[in-house]
Amino acid sequence: MKIPAIKAKIGTWTYYITTLTFQQINDHVEKIDDQLHNSESLQDLIQRSITKNYLSIKDYILNQPEMFFNSLVLAVYDGTPSWIEVELKYGEQEYFNMGFLDFPEENEKMFPVDGQHRVEGIKSALLDNPDLRNNSVGAIFIGHSTDEAGMQKSRRLFTTLNRYAKPVTMDDIIALDEDDSIAIITRDLLENFDLFTGKNVTKSKNKAIPDSDKKSITSIITLYQCNKELLKLYRVIRKREAPNVSRDKKKLEDYLKFRPKEEEISLFNDYCKNFWLAFADGTSDVNLYLQSEEETPALDFRNKETGGNLIFRPVGILPFVQAVIEINKRKGTSFEDIFARFDRMNFNMNIIPWRQVLWNPYENIMIMGSSAVVKLLLLYMYQEDVIRVGELRSLKEKYAAKINYDENNENPVLYNVPIL
Repeated sequence: MKIPAIKAKIGTWTYYITTLTFQQINDHVEKIDDQLHNSESLQDLIQRSITKNYLSIKDYILNQPEMFFNSLVLAVYDGTPSWIEVELKYGEQEYFNMGFLDFPEENEKMFPVDGQHRVEGIKSALLDNPDLRNNSVGAIFIGHSTDEAGMQKSRRLFTTLNRYAKPVTMDDIIALDEDDSIAIITRDLLENFDLFTGKNVTKSKNKAIPDSDKKSITSIITLYQCNKELLKLYRVIRKREAPNVSRDKKKLEDYLKFRPKEEEISLFNDYCKNFWLAFADGTSDVNLYLQSEEETPALDFRNKETGGNLIFRPVGILPFVQAVIEINKRKGTSFEDIFARFDRMNFNMNIIPWRQVLWNPYENIMIMGSSAVVKLLLLYMYQEDVIRVGELRSLKEKYAAKINYDENNENPVLYNVPIL
């Protein structure tokens, strides 16, 4: 096997940059076995690190015509290939780093130092569709020795490449992903929907809103998470209306890997905009925020003195949206009517029931980890028959823990309804 390549060097590594077809990967690249350890237990430990994630890569290869991969890093041993240098002259410059890797006919062995799941995904995809065999992917070859020093060197490279690999961040997904329909719709809302345009949504890379931000109603990541909840409900509706649409039978994580048809994107976009329009029109505090001509329109709704308004806090608006969706599913009530009923309630976090659940009035700080109890409180406050028996039991336990309830004292009351 002769492969054109470019020779390069970094640190103590000499390496070769090239490409391999899917078929060559299938035929020549092995799983990691005894190349990094002599111990069978340690060999097994590395083998078990190959999770079922390769199946999602297989699915990606089979279903995404615009597929693309990072280069594989492959270690070669037992039959080191010969480097055949080709002198190349272009203009006045001569190049000596281009040539061919000539692998021995029978002895070459290679395994992935980085890209185990991609290799297994490619092999698995070829079993389903052999026509993919001529697709090619970048490959970087390094030398590997099976003595202890060589194994140690390869182990260090293996951990370096895998430990320091940085996963794609949520803000990158929201800003750039062209397959994730939630990201696509979130971007459209940020650009074209008045509630979220301009400085109405914080540019922070975190879910939390910085204390210095007195203009935003929420954060980009929180808006994405709310739209994710809407997509879950939208897919339930779609399954009911069009049960034979195969995409709507996929798990959500798989659904988000492939771009829907433009018609589907448009329909979900309309659904989200109708929801947020009902939210903006039906929530008095949001109306006040939008109509404010102040430099800091969010200051009255998010501050360090009283905590502000539940809806203007990322830890409050997400369970609020979840509760609205749940009421819509259970009662069939329109979003407009649900928002109208909630609008009659007080979402000031410095009063019961939000004190000591979302807001610590003694230290004037937010209380994290309260999303589940906030959602249950909202269901309970909306209408007693909305909340289920098990949920009510869970609410009582969680709420009692939050407020340090002492059963010898008078029962806490929410809107004239005893909760404990």
